[in-house]
Amino acid sequence: MENLALIDSFSEFKDDKLIDRVTLMAILEDVFRNALKKKYGSDDNFDIIINPDKGDLEIWRNRIVVADGEVEDPNEEISISAARKIEPDFEIGEDVSEEVKLIDLGRRSILALRQNLISKIHEHDNTNIYKHFKELEGEIYTAEVHHIRHRAVILLDDDGNEIILPKEKQIPSDFFRKGDNVRGIIESVELKGNKPTIILSRANPVFLEKLFEQEIPEVFDGLITVKKVVRIPGEKAKVAVDSYDDRIDPVGACVGMKGSRIHGIVRELGNENIDVINYTTNLQLYITRALSPAKVTSIKINEETKRAEVILRPEEVSKAIGRGGHNIRLAGQLTGYEIDVLREGAEEDVELSEFSDEIESWIIQEFHKIGLDTAKSVLEYDFKDLVSRTDLEEETIQEVINILKEEFEE
Repeated sequence: MENLALIDSFSEFKDDKLIDRVTLMAILEDVFRNALKKKYGSDDNFDIIINPDKGDLEIWRNRIVVADGEVEDPNEEISISAARKIEPDFEIGEDVSEEVKLIDLGRRSILALRQNLISKIHEHDNTNIYKHFKELEGEIYTAEVHHIRHRAVILLDDDGNEIILPKEKQIPSDFFRKGDNVRGIIESVELKGNKPTIILSRANPVFLEKLFEQEIPEVFDGLITVKKVVRIPGEKAKVAVDSYDDRIDPVGACVGMKGSRIHGIVRELGNENIDVINYTTNLQLYITRALSPAKVTSIKINEETKRAEVILRPEEVSKAIGRGGHNIRLAGQLTGYEIDVLREGAEEDVELSEFSDEIESWIIQEFHKIGLDTAKSVLEYDFKDLVSRTDLEEETIQEVINILKEEFEE
């Protein structure tokens, strides 16, 4: 039977792709019906019988017998004389079922059938991959480095699925070699054309949250809740944790003896500095904890503007701001409040940002980096220390000092 070779080739796809019998039959029927529509204009009067296990396929065309010369639609009607060549006892008005051989469709159609089948099976396969990974969004996933490009690392999982780790989704200190196993979260899955694009991220805060779930049993069991995670990938992170059981110290449980529990997470994130703090609904206390390791003297909160004015001793200011302003920025993200830091006794001081008309913003930022954000804090700082601790020229620093002095001389 000439159908056999074609069906055998279909079975190859079934074995390769592990498609279940029902799905394979549905795909086969769809492919053949498309071919019949192209050749005959309609497939409504065709029966397709497929048995993939036996490698058997039958196509039957059903037509009504009409008088000679009255055939209007050759696909749906057959003349009495043509019908009696199939069976001599047919009468007008009866149904005739005639088998259509694949060879009747033509060699081109058979080649097109195969290509169409390949396309349909790939489409089915890609849809399943898309659905599978869509369900894994936000979950930790591990894959192996297959290829390293300038803007992304291409990973393959155990099933050969391609996963992309873009440069901007990596931790700055990440360094990979071919064959390395890489962990991250499935951040997004999209269908581009018929192909799923799977994006992995190691920079997303959810990755850190999921690492807590994976590495700390109390978080996994639900005894400790991770309320919020904010991070500057590879630099610093703050994690607010809470427990509904008063007997459990959530911070202690997450950090472990001498940092034993959190050490593996820190190492995974390229030695990212992780502050774990106790969550509380007491806003003043929450902001105080968020600014750790700085010790806060007092806080004034404006809930309407979502701003908090924090008073600290001069020696605590640089701790509150942190290197590169990381600590205060993450504290603001964690609490949802814009935090303004003031020194004790500096009520009459002026924020450096107020001088933006006279001093360029990048210069102000240089002072912010070393914890100086007000006019008096700069004026009280040793000039030589300002030169050594900032990337500013002596002339630039002197010019800033002159501008600030004028403010208070007035």
